[in-house]
Amino acid sequence: MTPQELDALLNVRSESEHLEFKEAKNRYDFEELVGYCIALANEGGGLMVLGVTDKPPRQVVGTKAFDVPERTVAGIFERIHVKVLWHEIPHPRGRALVFEVPSRPVGQPLEYKGRYLMRAGEKLAPMSPDQLKRILDEVRPDFCEQPARIGCGEEEVVTLLDVQSYFDLRKRPLPSTRKEALETFVQKGFLRAEGGAFTITNLGAMLFAKNLGNFKELARKAVRVIVYDGSSKARVKDGKDITGQKGYAAGFDDLMRYILDQLPASEAIAAALRTTTHAYPKKAIREIVGNAIVHQDLNEQGTGVTVEVYDDRIEVTNPGLPILPVDRFIDENQSRNERFANALRQLGICEERGHGMDEVVAHIEVFQLPPYAYRLGTRHTTIILSRYKPLKDLTPNERIYAVYQHCCLRFVNNKITNNESIRGRFKIEKQNAATASRLLAEAVAAKKIRPGDPKAANKLMRYVPYWA
Repeated sequence: MTPQELDALLNVRSESEHLEFKEAKNRYDFEELVGYCIALANEGGGLMVLGVTDKPPRQVVGTKAFDVPERTVAGIFERIHVKVLWHEIPHPRGRALVFEVPSRPVGQPLEYKGRYLMRAGEKLAPMSPDQLKRILDEVRPDFCEQPARIGCGEEEVVTLLDVQSYFDLRKRPLPSTRKEALETFVQKGFLRAEGGAFTITNLGAMLFAKNLGNFKELARKAVRVIVYDGSSKARVKDGKDITGQKGYAAGFDDLMRYILDQLPASEAIAAALRTTTHAYPKKAIREIVGNAIVHQDLNEQGTGVTVEVYDDRIEVTNPGLPILPVDRFIDENQSRNERFANALRQLGICEERGHGMDEVVAHIEVFQLPPYAYRLGTRHTTIILSRYKPLKDLTPNERIYAVYQHCCLRFVNNKITNNESIRGRFKIEKQNAATASRLLAEAVAAKKIRPGDPKAANKLMRYVPYWA
């Protein structure tokens, strides 16, 4: 690696699962270095850079750590049996040392002293059972490629799958012959042509089934919508506990219409025109439901995505714990099921990579709703969107996370967070700027945001997320 290549690394927006910076001016703990090598290997490999500040704007400061790198990498290999490469870079601002860590073997998580490590923010943490399972599942056939139904003729395929919905979603005309349409499905991996017949893959069935109940292993993956009478689970409203039948792509628009019809709304009539105001932004609901479908753990059996509508909130739950730290949902995106996610993105069911929860936050702010919340179970993830509450009724935790999510959204859009932007977020009048200052101070005290420049004057103070 050259000094110029190192300079290019300094400009990345944030550390990713493949890049870690440490200042380490004088020394760095060897045991911690081994731990980071384990974490980087478990996350697909990457670079550990010493002698660089880890907060933007990054600068090379030089490092005296590990003056004999050959001996260091030999010690790493002795402990974890991973061959790490090293690069010593004579940068004009000082010596930088880069350890290049390869990815772990497929299906084999690495451990050190009995701990399977990953990175969580600026620290190392044990991998969750869900993440370990995901690695171990790598040696199994991809869930999307597994057969949902084998030995199907053309007639049976079009009876089981809504073939036309694919072309409708892609805004393309239906081919003139059934054979051409099914050839497209074969090219996309929705079908496999085998021995004069077709195998419907799990991917094809999950996306385009006319009735998921026709596929025994996939029946429980249909989205379930429950509407409660009140703010608890005590009573279901008018028997509205419905499980969908169609595949995710073929039935998504119908699903969204049904969910939106169950959400509270108010009507106003002016100048002979009737207008409906919804309590929740439609696009935010669509994105949250789409994310739950995309990021579910498809290998979990006997469970699926659930949408629960209460008088005061909507909760969307998917099987599986998140791959990313929950605080990084807004600025990062990593798909659990990349092939499945890519198909849904192409069909317009979810946003392109790098978007999603930032769109949700943007619409939350327009509607002046409380911040979205999350709840992690033992094997499930729930996102919660609450109805409007005035600022005075928000809990301390809601105020802190509203500021934090606002700050994340501004950061990813290259905008500043300051007293003025917070006043805009909460519709606070300029003469009440002290209220915005208190909200910022609460988030700083909770260590969710920090001043970009602590030495700046109060009127010039700008804030960034704690991880920025």
